[in-house]
Amino acid sequence: MARDGDINEPTREFPGYPTGEALKERSAVTTEPEQGAPPPGGGPARGLLWVLGAAALAVVVLLGVQATGLLPDFRNPFAKEQTDRSQPPLLKSIQDLSRYVAAEGNFQVVVDLQNDRRNVPDWLLSQRTLFVGAGSVEAYVDFAKISEGAVVESADGKSVEIRLPAPQLAKTNLDLEKSYVFAEERGLLNRVGELVKGDPNRQQQVYQLAEERITTAARDSGLTQRAEENTRKMLEGLLRSLGYEKVTVTYTAP
Repeated sequence: MARDGDINEPTREFPGYPTGEALKERSAVTTEPEQGAPPPGGGPARGLLWVLGAAALAVVVLLGVQATGLLPDFRNPFAKEQTDRSQPPLLKSIQDLSRYVAAEGNFQVVVDLQNDRRNVPDWLLSQRTLFVGAGSVEAYVDFAKISEGAVVESADGKSVEIRLPAPQLAKTNLDLEKSYVFAEERGLLNRVGELVKGDPNRQQQVYQLAEERITTAARDSGLTQRAEENTRKMLEGLLRSLGYEKVTVTYTAP
């Protein structure tokens, strides 16, 4: 279709170019993003990735600097702390001893103690403790109990006779570092009672029973007989070095 050279009207095939006024109107209109479309620039997700990346980079840099030794070791702000508020020791008495410890026995005992109630099921009210106790017992001769005339020397000065008190067993020393609770079973009411009101002396009965068992074992072990032999050998060697040819050591009845 022929067009005149001075005619410039827009058609469907050849739309007209926007004028200056139309461009101003378009720039003034704010375009809104379509619903469901991602925001320009990545939005909060991209910002979160940047923050995490920066934090990871900072941790790597700090660890690298620490490995080089330029910074001191990091301290755990939640590290375990121990505070000792114990009172100073109080000296109650001093006792002079003249004991010769001639033998010592080391023992281990297993205590299986159960406390329950009659006609009450164990799962409800019961307490059973399996305790492994380790302790030692000393056998000694108390030289302070030697009476006058206990040492008799012969007329020629070549022999001597000594009468000593019979060896005794010292108190059992329970070693708590080597002793431990192997197993413990408690009923429901026992557990609830400990949560409400704990018993700091709950294991005291087990300790006492372990000490009694060890003391009994020491009496039956022949520890006092070993103490007699060792004391006799010690005195014989000492007195013979002083010039006595014959040394006799006897023990009085306990």
